[in-house]
Amino acid sequence: MTRRRPEVIAVFGPTGSGKTSASEIVARALGTEIVSADALQVYRGLPILTNQSGRATRLVAIRDLSQEFSVGEYARLAHAEIDELVGANEIAVVCGGTGLYLRAAIVDLDLPPAAESSARARWEALYDGDPDAAYARLGALDAAAASRVHLNDRRRVVRALELAEHGESLAPARDRLWAADTRLPTIVVGLEISRISLERRIRERTEEMLERGVVDEARRAVAGRISKTAEKALGLRELVELPLEQARERLVASTLRYAAYQRKWMRRIESIVMIDADRPPEEVADAILEVARAG
Repeated sequence: MTRRRPEVIAVFGPTGSGKTSASEIVARALGTEIVSADALQVYRGLPILTNQSGRATRLVAIRDLSQEFSVGEYARLAHAEIDELVGANEIAVVCGGTGLYLRAAIVDLDLPPAAESSARARWEALYDGDPDAAYARLGALDAAAASRVHLNDRRRVVRALELAEHGESLAPARDRLWAADTRLPTIVVGLEISRISLERRIRERTEEMLERGVVDEARRAVAGRISKTAEKALGLRELVELPLEQARERLVASTLRYAAYQRKWMRRIESIVMIDADRPPEEVADAILEVARAG
């Protein structure tokens, strides 16, 4: 994203691409640490299900499962961690599979205002009473947002109405999703892997998770208070509610769908440097380091 000497190396890739292992090798080689850009790894209590590394990683396991967590809060914490690492080591590594969180870590997001609970309740009541009327109201307030939101998507229709009421929009005039103006000189690396290899890795990781006790972990998590954010962890409900064999296949299927979604995110990143990840993590790390040294 810049020709200046990089202060941040951001590694992005679909789940199962090996980005964590490669990033750890890169961070050790550069004498620095990793800042996680994963929306679910911020939670304690789901280390197996969210594939948390056994090595110390910043912004991992920092919140209880009962706590909500927002991208705005993440951005504030990530910027502080990255700035500290750059100040101490001249470089930081950001590793993630949540595209929005990766973006939040490396740019200054222009985040819309948080909704007041009373306003959200009012729009939710309108939608629950008559989805067509709520959608029509959105069309009158913000036609551009209405064109990007499906009538049946309750959460996004309500959010779009909240924003429209404050003069904001879910469809900004200019899509700055991956504009080049990063906070610090940054190189973004994307890990590319064949679908066959990715499916094999995801199935192998699913089996490993089951052997490590992910079902018991999931049961403990849902037995207590769990936030709406944390309960989005892939496979959480399936592992608790379905027979083991069915849960296994459902987890693999949902993980593959999420990996496909992550691939779409990669295609939207300007100036991303793609690296073949269909090889051992040491070789992937060497390739990342070569890109970083080239600036």
